Amino acid sequence: MNVQPLVPDAAAAAAPDVAPPSPAGGAGAAFGRLLDAAGSILTSADAAERAFAQHRGGLAEMVVERARADIALQVAAATAQRVAQGVQTLLGMQI
Repeated sequence: MNVQPLVPDAAAAAAPDVAPPSPAGGAGAAFGRLLDAAGSILTSADAAERAFAQHRGGLAEMVVERARADIALQVAAATAQRVAQGVQTLLGMQI
């Protein structure tokens, strides 16, 4: 999953010294990398489950991969929730 940062349509005239967000770094890129890592961990867990079902993999390997996937999903969900709370706080501020 590739997540691109949001870029405003028009540059703000009141703040010329503020640089636009960099697509190569920052919090958006870190969140995108987190989602990519969670996706790859889920893929490896799915492969381990498929191998176990076809009698080519071990039970311990499947359980470890599923636990890793569960932890990755919990981290991604908690991060998304914290980001949403931060955005709600910013949107609720009076300017």
